[in-house]
Amino acid sequence: MAKQTENESKKKKKTPATKNKGGRPRKVIDWEQLEKLCAIHCTGEECASVLGVSYDALNDAIKRAGYSGFPEYFKKHSGPGKASLRRMQFKSAESGNATMLIWLGKQYLGQRDYKYEPLDEKEIPLDRLVEKLTILREQRIAKKSEENDGS
Repeated sequence: MAKQTENESKKKKKTPATKNKGGRPRKVIDWEQLEKLCAIHCTGEECASVLGVSYDALNDAIKRAGYSGFPEYFKKHSGPGKASLRRMQFKSAESGNATMLIWLGKQYLGQRDYKYEPLDEKEIPLDRLVEKLTILREQRIAKKSEENDGS
């Protein structure tokens, strides 16, 4: 009778609710931390490394959460980081940061650096043209003053 009791207790332990499906237990993903990592634009590999899982395990967990994968999850959760960065850039520009003003002008106003190249040998760069005009002006002033002194 004792053998039947042992067999019955073994059978009771192997119910479908407690059946071991095999494999390693899944790693727990800290979703709040993952959202913060996406907000500062970490790559999928960087997020996985910080969370202590492989990229494939992270991607699979994201799929189980109802997304198509990391790219979709990242797109949804990276917005607050972009807005924060933009806000800081505009504050920096408003405080007079010339580099930031130039960069924002290029990004939002279509401004760009122009590289000036003379079209031919006859074309004179602007700084030399200004020098020549200054010299001609001084010569003309000197000539007028000589004429006035002689009259």
